[in-house]
Amino acid sequence: MDVINDDIKALLKKCSVATLSTQLFKRGLRNTVIQGVRQLAKGSGLMVGEAFTLRYIPAREDLDHVGVFNDPNHPQRKAIEAVPPGQVLICDCRGDASAASGGSILMTRLMKRGVAGFVSDGGLRDSPEIANLDFPVFFGGPAPMLNLARHHAVDMNVPIACGGVGVFPGDVLVGDGEGVIVVPRHLAAEVAADAAAQEQLEEFVIEEVRNGASIVGTYPPKEAALQRYQDWLKKRGK
Repeated sequence: MDVINDDIKALLKKCSVATLSTQLFKRGLRNTVIQGVRQLAKGSGLMVGEAFTLRYIPAREDLDHVGVFNDPNHPQRKAIEAVPPGQVLICDCRGDASAASGGSILMTRLMKRGVAGFVSDGGLRDSPEIANLDFPVFFGGPAPMLNLARHHAVDMNVPIACGGVGVFPGDVLVGDGEGVIVVPRHLAAEVAADAAAQEQLEEFVIEEVRNGASIVGTYPPKEAALQRYQDWLKKRGK
């Protein structure tokens, strides 16, 4: 399995979801941005981490009652304690945000365990309290109803669908104020390097445009602009 080391994560933390989507598009991947989720608290920061998955199916009344949570092996509760620090717990709720896939107690536990973030195309209860946590959370919307009303947790760390995107355990998830993108693990190193280079070039381009340059010949940059870019890099010691 490809190693996702700290250097790769550091590069990804320099990149927006928008830039990463461009790099994946260049490689033929068009369905990588999770649909229907948003960041709960804008100040919670960028999220980067490997995917640890949890899958739900529709709830069934004879099986989903509050007593199931007394079992420490209940898949939802087990996942909260099993996801490794530095990884992201991502839930497949079939895009149904009418009931919660977690609440403030579970999110606080994930934060205290050093988990890198939480993503769900389902809802979250206690969302005002979760918004105050220093923890990146992306969700389908507020949902006071407990998960058992709509969701039956079945297994973890298996391939899932979240927001219409296939997610495999170990894929790299990056989240910012615009959403969450799934970077296939085997592409993470090269995508991180190219996306960081793109971010640097676009920093130069936007500076040029702010100074009055036309986008013609600047975005995308042609020979003259690329020469100015090299000069710009030298001035910055890059």
